[in-house]
Amino acid sequence: MRPFLLTVALLFSFGKINAQSLYFPPLTGNAWETLPPDSLGWCDDKIQDLYDLLETNHTKAFLLLKDGRIVLEKYFGTFTQDSVWYWASAGKTMTASLVGIAQQENLLDINDPTSDYLGAGWTACPPDKEALITVRHQLTMTSGLDDGVPDVYCTLDTCLQYLADAGARWAYHNAPYTLLDQVIETASGQNFNLFFNQKITQKTGITGAWLPAGYNNVLFSKARSMARFGILTQNNGTWNTTPVLTDPAYFQAMTTPSQDLNLSYGYLWWLNGQPTYKLPGLQINIPGPLFPAAPDDMISALGKNGQYLNVVPSQGIVVVRMGEAPGTGIEVPVVFNNDIWVKINELACESSGVLAKNNPLEQLQFYPNPTNDFVQILGPNPNLDCSIEVYDRLGRLVLLTYNTLKLEVAQLEGGLFSAVVRQEGKTWAGRFLVK
Repeated sequence: MRPFLLTVALLFSFGKINAQSLYFPPLTGNAWETLPPDSLGWCDDKIQDLYDLLETNHTKAFLLLKDGRIVLEKYFGTFTQDSVWYWASAGKTMTASLVGIAQQENLLDINDPTSDYLGAGWTACPPDKEALITVRHQLTMTSGLDDGVPDVYCTLDTCLQYLADAGARWAYHNAPYTLLDQVIETASGQNFNLFFNQKITQKTGITGAWLPAGYNNVLFSKARSMARFGILTQNNGTWNTTPVLTDPAYFQAMTTPSQDLNLSYGYLWWLNGQPTYKLPGLQINIPGPLFPAAPDDMISALGKNGQYLNVVPSQGIVVVRMGEAPGTGIEVPVVFNNDIWVKINELACESSGVLAKNNPLEQLQFYPNPTNDFVQILGPNPNLDCSIEVYDRLGRLVLLTYNTLKLEVAQLEGGLFSAVVRQEGKTWAGRFLVK
């Protein structure tokens, strides 16, 4: 079994305050109970190491809560407690909660066809294929719509093309998700921001607004509002004694594997501790948990450029990170989130545990890309034994080779492909386009 995130000493420190009840900050104002880091056995110099990692990777805000109380809160540069930032795809988890609220109020049923709310012809699919897509498929990224279109954010019917039957394929496709906002608006008869304000803000103090950005609808808020959402989720959808998302079956389905195509995905939440995971743009299952340095029961809201909300029910921990991109890489930068947890593991003054290893996934680069006849893989050491797997957009293995980083691809039909290189316990993954 993988070690927990905390050392023996730190686990003991947490155990001393586990008996405290979950704290809920007041709905208005900036008053918020805190816990001193040394009460958890944390050392200032170790905390500074964490802050140095965050600052050098363009972080703007960082919070760590224990049972709702603030233990660490740090803002960088000109960013302050009152600054507003975007959630990016981390906001998907808020949408998932809003869908659950709409269902518990009998405004919709997630097993209904999406066309019941958006009307027939909301996609360019044949009518019988469109009719297969339900609200639940939108929540689980299994709509079957083609994520290889030129603009994966485009919500126009002409951009929503059939690729596979709904439920047969997992793909991180933004457009079907975005249309959940219209589903809620149609079902409730309310503007999406108004629905959010009535069902979330007024009950929890989570402030913010959804603003259009191209085809997207993006949530902007202060960092503490994201932390409040973590507390709400930690308490299974209830704010103190105020019910918000009260359907236990929906909450359970939202925060556990929602299908068997990507075990690390619930209803728009990412799940740690699963045996495999898929990442955006890749049609392959990568072995191991998403975040080896974090607790197995952690669930995460992950957004572009490293917008993170991590909730660890077993430890009473909520972690928030807002900021600019922590480097280049895949659309949802999972590696930096794992790096943060490595530093959290090291906070104890006396660290006697064995730290979990870093996430073994690294990003592949290709040249030329797009290509016609061959592609050169850049990154792994070509002098060591390695295997190379190439998958098409339906997740079918179309090429398997060994010990060469130059792939002949002229025999492949044009389209987008995923490649995985495995070498000495490490895994690289990426995509290339064949013309």
